[in-house]
Amino acid sequence: MATLLRKIGLIRLHSRDTEDPKHHHHRSSSQQGSSLRGRGNQKNSSNKPQPQGPPGGGCSSSSSEGSPGGHKNKKAPEPAKQPPQPARSGVGREKPREAGREPGAGKEAAQRPGPGSGPGCGSGPAALVPAGRQQHCTQVRTRRLMKELQDIARLSDRFISVELVDESLFDWNVKLHQVDKDSVLWQDMKETNTEYILLNLTFPDNFPFSPPFMRVLSPRLENGYVLDGGAICMELLTPRGWSSAYTVEAVMRQFAASLVKGQGRICRKAGKSKKSFSRKEAEATFKSLVKTHEKYGWVTPPVSDG
Repeated sequence: MATLLRKIGLIRLHSRDTEDPKHHHHRSSSQQGSSLRGRGNQKNSSNKPQPQGPPGGGCSSSSSEGSPGGHKNKKAPEPAKQPPQPARSGVGREKPREAGREPGAGKEAAQRPGPGSGPGCGSGPAALVPAGRQQHCTQVRTRRLMKELQDIARLSDRFISVELVDESLFDWNVKLHQVDKDSVLWQDMKETNTEYILLNLTFPDNFPFSPPFMRVLSPRLENGYVLDGGAICMELLTPRGWSSAYTVEAVMRQFAASLVKGQGRICRKAGKSKKSFSRKEAEATFKSLVKTHEKYGWVTPPVSDG
Protein backbone atom coordinates (compact mmCIF):
# COMPACT_ATOMS: atom_id res chain seq x y z
CA MET A 1 0.00 0.00 0.00
CA ALA A 2 2.76 2.33 0.89
CA THR A 3 4.52 1.46 -2.31
CA LEU A 4 1.37 2.30 -4.29
CA LEU A 5 1.04 5.68 -2.61
CA ARG A 6 4.65 6.55 -3.37
CA LYS A 7 4.14 5.68 -7.04
CA ILE A 8 1.04 7.89 -7.21
CA GLY A 9 2.95 10.79 -5.65
CA LEU A 10 5.81 10.36 -8.06
CA ILE A 11 3.44 10.31 -11.02
CA ARG A 12 1.82 13.58 -9.89
CA LEU A 13 5.17 15.27 -9.39
CA HIS A 14 6.32 14.12 -12.83
CA SER A 15 3.18 15.32 -14.56
CA ARG A 16 3.40 18.76 -12.88
CA ASP A 17 7.03 19.19 -13.80
CA THR A 18 6.42 18.19 -17.38
CA GLU A 19 3.15 20.12 -17.97
CA ASP A 20 3.81 23.48 -16.18
CA PRO A 21 6.55 24.78 -18.55
CA LYS A 22 4.30 24.21 -21.54
CA HIS A 23 1.36 25.80 -19.79
CA HIS A 24 3.40 28.82 -18.83
CA HIS A 25 4.82 29.17 -22.30
CA HIS A 26 1.36 29.03 -23.83
CA ARG A 27 0.01 31.69 -21.49
CA SER A 28 2.97 34.03 -22.11
CA SER A 29 2.71 33.58 -25.87
CA SER A 30 -1.03 34.27 -25.80
CA GLN A 31 -0.43 37.39 -23.76
CA GLN A 32 2.27 38.55 -26.15
CA GLY A 33 -0.04 37.97 -29.08
CA SER A 34 -2.87 39.88 -27.52
CA SER A 35 -0.53 42.77 -26.71
CA LEU A 36 0.74 42.83 -30.29
CA ARG A 37 -2.81 42.79 -31.60
CA GLY A 38 -3.66 45.64 -29.24
CA ARG A 39 -0.73 47.69 -30.53
CA GLY A 40 -1.73 47.01 -34.09
CA ASN A 41 -5.27 48.12 -33.38
CA GLN A 42 -3.98 51.31 -31.80
CA LYS A 43 -1.90 52.10 -34.89
CA ASN A 44 -4.84 51.42 -37.16
CA SER A 45 -7.18 53.51 -35.04
CA SER A 46 -4.69 56.42 -35.06
CA ASN A 47 -4.60 56.36 -38.88
CA LYS A 48 -8.39 56.20 -39.22
CA PRO A 49 -10.36 59.51 -39.06
CA GLN A 50 -12.17 60.08 -35.79
CA PRO A 51 -15.86 60.95 -35.88
CA GLN A 52 -16.69 64.69 -35.58
CA GLY A 53 -17.71 65.82 -32.12
CA PRO A 54 -20.84 67.84 -31.37
CA PRO A 55 -20.64 71.57 -32.30
CA GLY A 56 -20.31 74.32 -29.73
CA GLY A 57 -17.43 72.79 -27.79
CA GLY A 58 -14.58 75.35 -28.00
CA CYS A 59 -11.89 74.89 -30.64
CA SER A 60 -13.08 71.45 -31.66
CA SER A 61 -16.03 72.99 -33.44
CA SER A 62 -13.77 75.09 -35.66
CA SER A 63 -12.31 72.04 -37.54
CA SER A 64 -14.20 69.09 -39.13
CA GLU A 65 -11.63 66.33 -38.32
CA GLY A 66 -8.45 65.59 -36.40
CA SER A 67 -7.74 64.43 -32.87
CA PRO A 68 -6.27 66.66 -30.13
CA GLY A 69 -2.82 65.08 -30.63
CA GLY A 70 -2.91 64.64 -34.42
CA HIS A 71 -1.17 66.67 -37.08
CA LYS A 72 -4.50 68.17 -38.19
CA ASN A 73 -4.32 70.60 -35.30
CA LYS A 74 -1.82 72.68 -37.25
CA LYS A 75 -4.77 74.14 -39.17
CA ALA A 76 -6.31 75.58 -35.99
CA PRO A 77 -5.11 79.22 -36.67
CA GLU A 78 -7.34 79.27 -39.82
CA PRO A 79 -10.19 81.15 -38.04
CA ALA A 80 -7.89 84.20 -37.92
CA LYS A 81 -8.27 84.43 -41.73
CA GLN A 82 -12.06 84.59 -41.60
CA PRO A 83 -13.70 87.77 -43.01
CA PRO A 84 -15.12 89.16 -39.73
CA GLN A 85 -11.67 89.82 -38.27
CA PRO A 86 -10.48 92.09 -41.10
CA ALA A 87 -13.71 94.05 -40.55
CA ARG A 88 -12.78 94.52 -36.90
CA SER A 89 -9.31 95.64 -37.84
CA GLY A 90 -10.86 98.17 -40.21
CA VAL A 91 -12.95 99.56 -37.39
CA GLY A 92 -9.85 99.88 -35.30
CA ARG A 93 -8.15 101.87 -38.05
CA GLU A 94 -11.00 104.35 -38.25
CA LYS A 95 -10.46 105.57 -34.70
CA PRO A 96 -7.01 107.09 -35.36
CA ARG A 97 -8.49 108.94 -38.34
CA GLU A 98 -11.23 110.35 -36.14
CA ALA A 99 -8.66 111.29 -33.53
CA GLY A 100 -6.66 113.00 -36.26
CA ARG A 101 -9.66 115.14 -37.16
CA GLU A 102 -10.24 116.27 -33.60
CA PRO A 103 -7.37 118.80 -33.45
CA GLY A 104 -8.73 120.51 -36.55
CA ALA A 105 -12.18 120.60 -35.08
CA GLY A 106 -10.74 122.02 -31.86
CA LYS A 107 -8.99 124.79 -33.79
CA GLU A 108 -12.21 125.69 -35.56
CA ALA A 109 -14.05 125.75 -32.24
CA ALA A 110 -11.30 127.89 -30.70
CA GLN A 111 -11.55 130.36 -33.59
CA ARG A 112 -15.27 130.81 -33.02
CA PRO A 113 -15.86 133.62 -30.51
CA GLY A 114 -17.80 132.69 -27.41
CA PRO A 115 -20.94 134.39 -26.14
CA GLY A 116 -19.02 136.97 -24.15
CA SER A 117 -16.17 137.60 -26.64
CA GLY A 118 -16.05 140.01 -29.52
CA PRO A 119 -18.83 142.44 -30.39
CA GLY A 120 -22.23 141.57 -29.07
CA CYS A 121 -23.97 140.96 -25.79
CA GLY A 122 -22.90 138.40 -23.20
CA SER A 123 -26.33 136.81 -23.07
CA GLY A 124 -26.54 135.93 -26.76
CA PRO A 125 -26.93 132.26 -27.77
CA ALA A 126 -23.54 130.55 -28.03
CA ALA A 127 -24.57 128.70 -31.21
CA LEU A 128 -24.95 131.94 -33.17
CA VAL A 129 -22.17 133.18 -35.43
CA PRO A 130 -20.93 136.76 -34.76
CA ALA A 131 -23.33 138.31 -37.30
CA GLY A 132 -26.29 136.45 -35.83
CA ARG A 133 -25.25 137.33 -32.27
CA GLN A 134 -24.90 140.99 -33.25
CA GLN A 135 -28.40 140.95 -34.69
CA HIS A 136 -29.74 139.31 -31.54
CA CYS A 137 -28.10 141.91 -29.29
CA THR A 138 -29.42 144.74 -31.44
CA GLN A 139 -32.94 143.40 -31.03
CA VAL A 140 -32.54 143.12 -27.25
CA ARG A 141 -31.15 146.67 -27.02
CA THR A 142 -33.85 148.09 -29.27
CA ARG A 143 -36.72 146.53 -27.34
CA ARG A 144 -35.30 147.69 -24.03
CA LEU A 145 -34.76 151.29 -25.15
CA MET A 146 -38.21 151.54 -26.74
CA LYS A 147 -39.71 150.47 -23.43
CA GLU A 148 -37.52 153.01 -21.61
CA LEU A 149 -38.78 155.82 -23.85
CA GLN A 150 -42.38 154.83 -23.26
CA ASP A 151 -41.90 154.74 -19.49
CA ILE A 152 -40.20 158.17 -19.45
CA ALA A 153 -43.02 159.65 -21.55
CA ARG A 154 -45.53 158.50 -18.94
CA LEU A 155 -43.79 160.27 -16.04
CA SER A 156 -46.23 162.61 -14.36
CA ASP A 157 -43.67 164.87 -12.65
CA ARG A 158 -41.73 165.61 -15.85
CA PHE A 159 -38.54 164.80 -14.01
CA ILE A 160 -36.62 164.19 -17.24
CA SER A 161 -37.20 164.40 -20.98
CA VAL A 162 -35.40 162.73 -23.87
CA GLU A 163 -34.36 163.82 -27.36
CA LEU A 164 -32.75 161.43 -29.85
CA VAL A 165 -29.45 162.59 -31.34
CA ASP A 166 -29.75 162.47 -35.15
CA GLU A 167 -32.82 160.25 -34.65
CA SER A 168 -30.63 157.48 -33.29
CA LEU A 169 -32.28 155.25 -30.72
CA PHE A 170 -28.87 154.53 -29.20
CA ASP A 171 -27.77 158.14 -28.59
CA TRP A 172 -29.85 160.27 -26.22
CA ASN A 173 -29.75 163.82 -24.95
CA VAL A 174 -31.49 163.79 -21.59
CA LYS A 175 -32.72 166.94 -19.86
CA LEU A 176 -32.76 166.87 -16.07
CA HIS A 177 -35.44 169.39 -15.10
CA GLN A 178 -35.47 168.97 -11.35
CA VAL A 179 -33.09 168.65 -8.44
CA ASP A 180 -33.65 169.03 -4.73
CA LYS A 181 -35.30 172.46 -4.34
CA ASP A 182 -33.57 172.99 -1.00
CA SER A 183 -30.13 172.66 -2.54
CA VAL A 184 -27.74 175.40 -3.58
CA LEU A 185 -27.70 173.92 -7.05
CA TRP A 186 -31.39 174.58 -7.45
CA GLN A 187 -30.81 178.18 -6.37
CA ASP A 188 -28.01 178.48 -8.94
CA MET A 189 -30.37 177.23 -11.65
CA LYS A 190 -32.96 179.82 -10.69
CA GLU A 191 -30.45 182.67 -10.56
CA THR A 192 -28.88 181.77 -13.94
CA ASN A 193 -32.21 180.97 -15.60
CA THR A 194 -31.04 177.42 -16.26
CA GLU A 195 -34.12 175.34 -17.03
CA TYR A 196 -32.36 171.97 -17.09
CA ILE A 197 -29.06 170.16 -16.89
CA LEU A 198 -28.30 168.53 -20.24
CA LEU A 199 -26.62 165.12 -20.35
CA ASN A 200 -25.68 162.75 -23.12
CA LEU A 201 -26.15 158.97 -22.91
CA THR A 202 -24.78 156.55 -25.49
CA PHE A 203 -25.80 152.89 -25.24
CA PRO A 204 -23.29 150.17 -26.17
CA ASP A 205 -24.07 147.16 -28.31
CA ASN A 206 -24.48 144.90 -25.28
CA PHE A 207 -26.85 147.19 -23.37
CA PRO A 208 -28.59 146.52 -20.97
CA PHE A 209 -25.85 144.10 -19.88
CA SER A 210 -23.29 146.92 -19.89
CA PRO A 211 -23.84 150.48 -18.63
CA PRO A 212 -24.34 153.48 -20.92
CA PHE A 213 -21.68 156.16 -21.12
CA MET A 214 -23.10 159.26 -19.48
CA ARG A 215 -21.60 162.77 -19.35
CA VAL A 216 -22.73 166.32 -18.65
CA LEU A 217 -23.02 168.66 -21.62
CA SER A 218 -24.26 171.90 -20.04
CA PRO A 219 -24.11 174.00 -17.96
CA ARG A 220 -20.56 173.67 -16.76
CA LEU A 221 -20.70 172.23 -13.26
CA GLU A 222 -18.26 172.16 -10.39
CA ASN A 223 -18.13 169.46 -7.72
CA GLY A 224 -21.12 167.18 -7.38
CA TYR A 225 -18.96 164.27 -8.64
CA VAL A 226 -18.74 165.90 -12.08
CA LEU A 227 -15.14 165.80 -13.32
CA ASP A 228 -13.17 167.10 -16.30
CA GLY A 229 -14.96 166.90 -19.63
CA GLY A 230 -18.29 166.33 -17.84
CA ALA A 231 -17.40 162.79 -16.73
CA ILE A 232 -19.47 161.51 -13.82
CA CYS A 233 -17.96 159.63 -10.89
CA MET A 234 -20.65 157.07 -10.04
CA GLU A 235 -20.01 153.41 -9.34
CA LEU A 236 -23.26 152.25 -10.97
CA LEU A 237 -22.01 153.63 -14.30
CA THR A 238 -19.04 151.23 -14.24
CA PRO A 239 -19.12 147.61 -15.41
CA ARG A 240 -18.50 146.51 -11.83
CA GLY A 241 -21.41 148.47 -10.34
CA TRP A 242 -23.88 148.16 -13.20
CA SER A 243 -26.94 145.92 -13.24
CA SER A 244 -29.19 145.21 -16.20
CA ALA A 245 -32.15 145.93 -13.90
CA TYR A 246 -31.25 149.64 -13.76
CA THR A 247 -33.48 151.91 -15.85
CA VAL A 248 -32.57 155.28 -17.32
CA GLU A 249 -35.00 156.98 -14.98
CA ALA A 250 -33.41 155.32 -11.93
CA VAL A 251 -29.93 156.32 -13.10
CA MET A 252 -30.99 159.94 -13.58
CA ARG A 253 -32.57 160.11 -10.14
CA GLN A 254 -29.38 158.74 -8.62
CA PHE A 255 -27.36 161.32 -10.51
CA ALA A 256 -29.58 164.16 -9.27
CA ALA A 257 -29.08 162.97 -5.70
CA SER A 258 -25.29 162.74 -6.13
CA LEU A 259 -25.18 166.31 -7.47
CA VAL A 260 -26.79 167.59 -4.31
CA LYS A 261 -24.75 165.30 -2.04
CA GLY A 262 -21.51 166.41 -3.65
CA GLN A 263 -22.52 170.08 -3.36
CA GLY A 264 -22.54 170.66 -7.08
CA ARG A 265 -22.65 174.23 -8.31
CA ILE A 266 -22.99 175.99 -11.65
CA CYS A 267 -19.64 177.51 -12.61
CA ARG A 268 -19.86 181.31 -12.78
CA LYS A 269 -16.18 182.13 -13.29
CA ALA A 270 -15.45 184.40 -16.21
CA GLY A 271 -14.23 182.57 -19.26
CA LYS A 272 -14.38 179.12 -17.67
CA SER A 273 -18.16 179.05 -17.49
CA LYS A 274 -18.46 179.40 -21.26
CA LYS A 275 -16.05 176.55 -22.00
CA SER A 276 -18.04 173.48 -23.01
CA PHE A 277 -17.28 169.94 -22.01
CA SER A 278 -15.76 167.62 -24.63
CA ARG A 279 -16.51 163.95 -25.16
CA LYS A 280 -12.85 163.00 -25.65
CA GLU A 281 -11.85 164.59 -22.37
CA ALA A 282 -14.80 162.99 -20.58
CA GLU A 283 -13.91 159.49 -21.86
CA ALA A 284 -10.27 159.85 -20.79
CA THR A 285 -11.28 161.11 -17.33
CA PHE A 286 -13.81 158.31 -16.86
CA LYS A 287 -11.29 155.60 -17.76
CA SER A 288 -8.80 157.06 -15.33
CA LEU A 289 -11.26 157.23 -12.43
CA VAL A 290 -12.43 153.64 -13.07
CA LYS A 291 -8.85 152.37 -12.84
CA THR A 292 -8.29 154.37 -9.66
CA HIS A 293 -11.38 153.02 -7.95
CA GLU A 294 -10.69 149.46 -9.06
CA LYS A 295 -7.32 149.75 -7.35
CA TYR A 296 -8.38 151.52 -4.15
CA GLY A 297 -12.09 150.79 -4.00
CA TRP A 298 -15.11 153.04 -3.78
CA VAL A 299 -15.24 155.22 -0.67
CA THR A 300 -18.54 155.22 1.17
CA PRO A 301 -19.40 158.74 2.39
CA PRO A 302 -20.07 159.28 6.07
CA VAL A 303 -23.62 159.05 7.39
CA SER A 304 -23.54 162.79 8.20
CA ASP A 305 -23.22 163.53 4.47
CA GLY A 306 -26.57 161.83 3.82
